[in-house]
Amino acid sequence: MSLEIQNLHVRIEEREILRGLNLTVRKGETHALMGPNGSGKSTLANTIMGNPVYEVTDGKIVFNGEDLTEASPDERARSGLFMAFQYPATIPGVSVANFLRMAVNAKRDEPIKVKEFGKLLGENMELLRIDRAFTAEILQLAMLKPEIAVLDETDSGLDIDALRIVSDGVNALSGPDMGSLIITHYTRILDYVKPQFVHIMLDGRVVREGGPELADELEEKGYDFIREEVAAANGS
Repeated sequence: MSLEIQNLHVRIEEREILRGLNLTVRKGETHALMGPNGSGKSTLANTIMGNPVYEVTDGKIVFNGEDLTEASPDERARSGLFMAFQYPATIPGVSVANFLRMAVNAKRDEPIKVKEFGKLLGENMELLRIDRAFTAEILQLAMLKPEIAVLDETDSGLDIDALRIVSDGVNALSGPDMGSLIITHYTRILDYVKPQFVHIMLDGRVVREGGPELADELEEKGYDFIREEVAAANGS
């Protein structure tokens, strides 16, 4: 069970953003994808979930052996992919609870009963230690139980308490049944969520890969050092 990004090239209008990106996330693994602003991180996240604004010009997105490159966002979600966005959209008149119930029903043959849904919602809020007044995409993650979760800079703009809630939620849900790809610009969320694999992205491709120590190196040296290192390796 895995999400495989194979030689992915993506553009918006005439501007190429992803330039041959390769990345594999397996079920049960936690990955961090890091890069400066403009490196293509959010483009990758949106492309994984099928945002039609982003045009795939080459490469594939393969999930559990199935080519999803041309699949609709709905088909991707039903297959077991989940996306937590940096700035989630709100829908007037639709509460978080109602939205979650509709999302849960989309993965079931029979609609979940109200009482059963309320019990499930309460159990997951207790698991994540989320107050009932607090709304977060991490709660959707708990309710939908995807095979692979992509978190696109969900740490941006969070205060320390909210960051801990998100981090505790990811840690509580991580395990053999779910793989995670945490896309982030900063290393602070990695103080709470410890990835097994770290990937550094520059100019539309992954240029460095390693274990959690790579995030520590990045924190110490910065992106400019990595960029200079890559340029030296390429002889430029």
